[in-house]
Amino acid sequence: MPHQVLVIVGSLRKEAYSLKVAHALAKAAPASLKLSVETLQGLSFFNQDLEANPPADWLAFRDKIKASDAVIFVTPEYNRSIPGVLRNAIDVASRPPGKSSFLGKPVGIVGNSPGPLGGVSAAMELKRSMSGICGPILGQPEIYLTQVGNSFNEQGEVTNEGFTKVIQQYVEAFAAFVERQKKAMA
Repeated sequence: MPHQVLVIVGSLRKEAYSLKVAHALAKAAPASLKLSVETLQGLSFFNQDLEANPPADWLAFRDKIKASDAVIFVTPEYNRSIPGVLRNAIDVASRPPGKSSFLGKPVGIVGNSPGPLGGVSAAMELKRSMSGICGPILGQPEIYLTQVGNSFNEQGEVTNEGFTKVIQQYVEAFAAFVERQKKAMA
Protein backbone atom coordinates (compact mmCIF):
# COMPACT_ATOMS: atom_id res chain seq x y z
CA MET A 1 0.00 0.00 0.00
CA PRO A 2 1.52 3.35 -1.00
CA HIS A 3 2.33 6.04 1.55
CA GLN A 4 -0.17 8.91 1.38
CA VAL A 5 1.59 12.24 0.84
CA LEU A 6 -0.18 15.58 1.04
CA VAL A 7 1.44 18.14 -1.27
CA ILE A 8 0.64 21.64 0.01
CA VAL A 9 0.89 24.36 -2.63
CA GLY A 10 1.99 27.74 -1.26
CA SER A 11 0.32 29.87 -3.92
CA LEU A 12 -3.29 30.77 -4.70
CA ARG A 13 -2.76 31.77 -8.33
CA LYS A 14 -4.78 29.67 -10.78
CA GLU A 15 -1.75 29.13 -13.05
CA ALA A 16 0.81 29.08 -10.22
CA TYR A 17 4.16 27.53 -11.03
CA SER A 18 4.05 25.90 -7.59
CA LEU A 19 0.81 24.15 -8.56
CA LYS A 20 2.38 22.94 -11.79
CA VAL A 21 5.43 21.70 -9.89
CA ALA A 22 3.15 19.88 -7.42
CA HIS A 23 1.37 18.10 -10.26
CA ALA A 24 4.73 17.21 -11.86
CA LEU A 25 5.84 15.67 -8.54
CA ALA A 26 2.61 13.67 -8.33
CA LYS A 27 3.06 12.42 -11.88
CA ALA A 28 6.70 11.42 -11.21
CA ALA A 29 5.99 9.67 -7.89
CA PRO A 30 7.01 6.04 -7.62
CA ALA A 31 4.39 3.38 -6.82
CA SER A 32 5.36 3.55 -3.12
CA LEU A 33 3.86 7.07 -2.84
CA LYS A 34 0.44 8.49 -3.63
CA LEU A 35 0.64 12.28 -3.80
CA SER A 36 -2.51 14.37 -3.32
CA VAL A 37 -2.20 18.04 -4.25
CA GLU A 38 -3.82 20.48 -1.82
CA THR A 39 -4.30 24.16 -2.58
CA LEU A 40 -5.05 26.66 0.14
CA GLN A 41 -8.10 28.18 -1.54
CA GLY A 42 -10.80 28.85 1.03
CA LEU A 43 -8.65 28.36 4.15
CA SER A 44 -9.68 31.15 6.49
CA PHE A 45 -7.24 33.31 8.42
CA PHE A 46 -5.85 32.01 11.66
CA ASN A 47 -7.21 33.82 14.71
CA GLN A 48 -6.37 32.48 18.14
CA ASP A 49 -9.75 33.69 19.42
CA LEU A 50 -11.36 30.94 17.30
CA GLU A 51 -9.31 28.05 18.71
CA ALA A 52 -11.97 27.05 21.26
CA ASN A 53 -14.40 26.45 18.39
CA PRO A 54 -12.30 26.14 15.20
CA PRO A 55 -13.93 26.82 11.83
CA ALA A 56 -14.84 23.78 9.72
CA ASP A 57 -12.22 24.66 7.08
CA TRP A 58 -9.46 24.55 9.72
CA LEU A 59 -10.64 21.15 10.96
CA ALA A 60 -10.86 19.75 7.42
CA PHE A 61 -7.33 20.97 6.61
CA ARG A 62 -5.92 19.54 9.83
CA ASP A 63 -7.66 16.21 9.15
CA LYS A 64 -6.11 15.99 5.66
CA ILE A 65 -2.67 16.43 7.17
CA LYS A 66 -3.33 13.95 9.97
CA ALA A 67 -4.58 11.37 7.45
CA SER A 68 -1.37 11.63 5.43
CA ASP A 69 1.85 9.73 6.06
CA ALA A 70 4.03 12.63 4.93
CA VAL A 71 3.85 16.20 3.61
CA ILE A 72 5.63 18.02 0.80
CA PHE A 73 5.48 21.80 0.62
CA VAL A 74 5.87 23.43 -2.80
CA THR A 75 6.47 27.12 -2.30
CA PRO A 76 7.30 30.15 -4.35
CA GLU A 77 9.36 32.93 -2.83
CA TYR A 78 7.72 36.22 -1.92
CA ASN A 79 10.02 38.97 -0.64
CA ARG A 80 12.73 36.48 0.42
CA SER A 81 10.22 34.43 2.44
CA ILE A 82 7.17 32.21 2.11
CA PRO A 83 3.81 33.57 0.93
CA GLY A 84 1.39 34.76 3.61
CA VAL A 85 -1.16 32.13 2.58
CA LEU A 86 1.35 29.38 3.40
CA ARG A 87 2.31 31.00 6.70
CA ASN A 88 -1.40 31.10 7.57
CA ALA A 89 -1.85 27.41 6.67
CA ILE A 90 1.05 26.45 8.92
CA ASP A 91 -0.43 28.49 11.77
CA VAL A 92 -3.83 26.83 11.30
CA ALA A 93 -2.39 23.30 11.14
CA SER A 94 0.16 23.64 13.92
CA ARG A 95 -2.39 24.60 16.58
CA PRO A 96 -3.33 24.18 19.32
CA PRO A 97 0.18 24.30 20.82
CA GLY A 98 1.68 20.84 21.25
CA LYS A 99 -0.92 19.28 18.94
CA SER A 100 0.45 20.17 15.53
CA SER A 101 -1.15 18.20 12.71
CA PHE A 102 2.38 17.88 11.30
CA LEU A 103 3.80 16.04 14.33
CA GLY A 104 5.69 12.92 13.31
CA LYS A 105 5.15 13.55 9.58
CA PRO A 106 8.22 13.39 7.34
CA VAL A 107 8.40 16.66 5.40
CA GLY A 108 9.82 17.66 2.03
CA ILE A 109 10.33 21.23 0.86
CA VAL A 110 10.45 22.29 -2.78
CA GLY A 111 11.32 25.92 -3.47
CA ASN A 112 10.72 27.39 -6.90
CA SER A 113 10.99 30.68 -8.74
CA PRO A 114 10.79 32.04 -12.25
CA GLY A 115 14.08 33.76 -11.39
CA PRO A 116 17.62 32.44 -10.96
CA LEU A 117 17.55 31.64 -7.20
CA GLY A 118 14.86 28.96 -7.16
CA GLY A 119 13.12 30.02 -3.97
CA VAL A 120 16.12 29.26 -1.74
CA SER A 121 15.20 31.90 0.85
CA ALA A 122 11.59 30.70 1.02
CA ALA A 123 12.69 27.08 1.43
CA MET A 124 15.13 28.00 4.21
CA GLU A 125 12.46 30.08 5.98
CA LEU A 126 10.00 27.19 5.70
CA LYS A 127 12.56 24.75 7.07
CA ARG A 128 13.19 27.08 10.02
CA SER A 129 9.46 27.57 10.63
CA MET A 130 8.65 23.85 10.54
CA SER A 131 11.41 22.84 12.94
CA GLY A 132 9.78 21.63 16.13
CA ILE A 133 6.23 21.29 14.77
CA CYS A 134 6.73 18.40 12.33
CA GLY A 135 8.63 15.19 11.93
CA PRO A 136 12.00 14.99 10.21
CA ILE A 137 12.65 17.25 7.22
CA LEU A 138 14.43 15.79 4.18
CA GLY A 139 17.81 17.54 4.16
CA GLN A 140 19.35 16.02 1.04
CA PRO A 141 18.73 16.36 -1.76
CA GLU A 142 17.57 19.93 -1.49
CA ILE A 143 15.53 21.18 -4.43
CA TYR A 144 15.35 24.77 -5.65
CA LEU A 145 13.77 24.98 -9.07
CA THR A 146 14.83 27.97 -11.16
CA GLN A 147 13.37 29.40 -14.35
CA VAL A 148 10.11 27.50 -13.72
CA GLY A 149 8.21 29.77 -16.10
CA ASN A 150 10.16 28.29 -19.00
CA SER A 151 9.67 24.66 -17.94
CA PHE A 152 5.96 24.10 -18.71
CA ASN A 153 3.79 24.24 -21.80
CA GLU A 154 0.30 25.79 -21.89
CA GLN A 155 -1.23 22.50 -20.65
CA GLY A 156 0.98 22.59 -17.54
CA GLU A 157 3.17 19.70 -18.70
CA VAL A 158 6.92 19.76 -18.09
CA THR A 159 8.83 20.54 -21.28
CA ASN A 160 12.36 20.66 -19.91
CA GLU A 161 14.16 17.30 -19.71
CA GLY A 162 16.57 18.50 -17.02
CA PHE A 163 13.66 19.76 -14.94
CA THR A 164 11.93 16.37 -15.28
CA LYS A 165 15.10 14.60 -14.14
CA VAL A 166 15.45 16.81 -11.04
CA ILE A 167 11.78 16.30 -10.10
CA GLN A 168 12.14 12.53 -10.56
CA GLN A 169 15.30 12.34 -8.45
CA TYR A 170 13.72 14.39 -5.68
CA VAL A 171 10.47 12.42 -5.44
CA GLU A 172 12.39 9.12 -5.47
CA ALA A 173 14.67 10.39 -2.69
CA PHE A 174 11.59 11.52 -0.75
CA ALA A 175 10.01 8.07 -1.17
CA ALA A 176 13.14 6.44 0.30
CA PHE A 177 13.19 9.02 3.11
CA VAL A 178 9.54 8.33 4.02
CA GLU A 179 10.18 4.59 3.99
CA ARG A 180 13.21 4.97 6.31
CA GLN A 181 11.23 7.19 8.69
CA LYS A 182 8.26 4.80 8.82
CA LYS A 183 10.54 1.83 9.53
CA ALA A 184 12.33 3.78 12.27
CA MET A 185 8.98 4.59 13.93
CA ALA A 186 7.71 0.98 13.75
